[in-house]
Amino acid sequence: MPVNYMFGSDNHSGVHPDILKAIVSANKGYSIAYGDDEYTKRAVRKFREHFGEDIDVYFVYNGTAANILGLKNIASSFNSIICAETAHLNVHECCGPENFIGCKLVTVPTQDGKLTVDLIKPFVKGFGDQHVAQPRVVSITQPTELGTVYTPAEIRVLADFVHKNGMLLHMDGARLCNASASLKVGLKEITGDVGVDVLSFGGTKNGLMFGEAVVFFDKKLSKDFVFIRKQGMQLASKMRFISTQFETYLSNDLWLRNAEHANRMARLLYEKVKDVPEVKVVQRVESNAVFAVIPRECVSRLQEKYFFHVFDEEGPVVRWMCSFSTTEKDVERFVETVRETLAKKCLG
Repeated sequence: MPVNYMFGSDNHSGVHPDILKAIVSANKGYSIAYGDDEYTKRAVRKFREHFGEDIDVYFVYNGTAANILGLKNIASSFNSIICAETAHLNVHECCGPENFIGCKLVTVPTQDGKLTVDLIKPFVKGFGDQHVAQPRVVSITQPTELGTVYTPAEIRVLADFVHKNGMLLHMDGARLCNASASLKVGLKEITGDVGVDVLSFGGTKNGLMFGEAVVFFDKKLSKDFVFIRKQGMQLASKMRFISTQFETYLSNDLWLRNAEHANRMARLLYEKVKDVPEVKVVQRVESNAVFAVIPRECVSRLQEKYFFHVFDEEGPVVRWMCSFSTTEKDVERFVETVRETLAKKCLG
């Protein structure tokens, strides 16, 4: 029996048909390169509809680049960047911030992936001391790597504290649309309106083929980013194929519909597994992920049929992700496999 990849990650899903159509349409004829094309201009206008007229936005290939290059533009090698211990920036960027920025990542343990003022306050110190890494940025992820969601009020409190201390707030928004759908608020209401300075905005996990964006809510902060992007090998020559995806994505609520569906499937998955013996859901299901503890001896057995990540070996805590293309039948079949695996293979 071949391994099924559908609950391993929303990165495992395909491309939304509307996005594919947009790419095919953009493939007709010739277009000027490096972002001076009409597709990119239209995509930027779409971003301004959702995030505000005073933003600067730049397209890159992937989320790692969006995070690291966006931060490189606002932080120096003598700075520190404060983030959650579980942050993608810390765990899954292969030391990219340290390599490309040369900065220090200060990681903060959390229970649910969310930073608070009380948690970061001990690390906001040493300003002006030439012997100490200078705190410059607090980076949060929305939703967090544990699937939890910051409310607008929580982000505002963080932003006010960060700005009061002369620092900047960065947001890794690889799944920002899932957070927006969960909270039932607009994209701007959980970013620029509540004090986010720089945003990495994702699309790949929610229906795009490839492409992410770096959004600066203060244009002064985007100074020199065109050069940083080029040096970072992220200036796409045929940028129209990224831009046309974002134009389509941000039109007719496609971003929202995809995210709402993924969140709904995760909630359905939670409802169906929460009462399964030996399954303990360990984080609030607020976006498109379910984190659960299952018997250690059952993990490999279940992975023979469904691929998924073990997020924490100690639990072991496993992560099951839903996407825009997950169906109710997919969820039902997966839960049935979980029940059978735990009953037959593990519990005797």
